[in-house]
Amino acid sequence: MEVRASEPLDRVNAREMPNLYYIHDPMCSWCYAFAPVWKHVREAVAGRVTVKTVLGGLAPDSNEPMPEKTQRYVRRVWRRIESVVPGTVFNYEFWERCEPRRSTYPACRAVIAARDQGLEHEKAMIAAIQHAYYREARNPSLPDTLTEIAGEIGLDAPRFANYLASDVCEQTLQKEIGLARSLDGRGFPSLVLVSGQAGKQLHHDYNDADLTAQRIDEGIAALT
Repeated sequence: MEVRASEPLDRVNAREMPNLYYIHDPMCSWCYAFAPVWKHVREAVAGRVTVKTVLGGLAPDSNEPMPEKTQRYVRRVWRRIESVVPGTVFNYEFWERCEPRRSTYPACRAVIAARDQGLEHEKAMIAAIQHAYYREARNPSLPDTLTEIAGEIGLDAPRFANYLASDVCEQTLQKEIGLARSLDGRGFPSLVLVSGQAGKQLHHDYNDADLTAQRIDEGIAALT
């Protein structure tokens, strides 16, 4: 794969560690299922790659209720994930308690707004959104829910809410989505290894962190 040039990639020097781009969406159910393995993968490859988390933006803003056909499809995806990724649990009460929307951009902006208060808050916000959505049946398509979550993880909630609604936050999201597209990730989550201007798509395993880390090491060897 040839990666198209973009500002972040232009700064990559072949003498530096390769960049491992993790392309995701905080409301993506497969990303939620991958989260435990991804944590172990990051630990396993630390010091050999620079991990860069990129928001891909699964579904744009919409105030329209999710069509019933789409709701049925998403519920089928949840059941499939539970069958192929042991230990992954979904709270199906979400479909009764909430008015679902096919909109994940607000949750993506929430990750950016958390980052604004310190890079260390990014992972906590992603995990908190996933927990609220998939375990507590709360709706992270709503700004009020996201602001509540921000307060629960110790962020300055008023500052978070202001940044969440800002043009700067939206511009940052669009730039990040552009980067994700330039990396040509294949769905969410995607792993793309980049060294200089050479890139390689990596296959990840939802149940085996060691196998995924091995594939990353093989990619590093192929590119450097």
